Amino acid sequence: MEFERESGTSLSLEGLSDECHSNSSKLSAIDKVRKLLFRRMLVGVNDGRFFMGNFHCMDKQGNIILQDAVEFRSVRRSSPSPMEQRGLGLILIPSSCRISCHIDSSVEEQLSLLSLKDI
Repeated sequence: MEFERESGTSLSLEGLSDECHSNSSKLSAIDKVRKLLFRRMLVGVNDGRFFMGNFHCMDKQGNIILQDAVEFRSVRRSSPSPMEQRGLGLILIPSSCRISCHIDSSVEEQLSLLSLKDI
């Protein structure tokens, strides 16, 4: 899984569950993901929809739960089509469907999150 910020820098979370087997790497990975809690996150799924919500949690399999989520989808399949949105609330996005994740953060927060690339 890869998180991309507004600045274009991406954060990889692939193999998070693999690294969680030893105590030291488990604590480190958990601390790094905790920095993402309650941030606005935009998640793209493989059928073309996007979900925006507050990052609530992620399990060992990489499934993500978003709070106060809103779904965005194209009304038509044509290129510049208008987006339709609807409020969903609390949702689970399976890791198998996810193609992208973007988080909103300030420049200072972006600098502190750069270490997530090591996960």
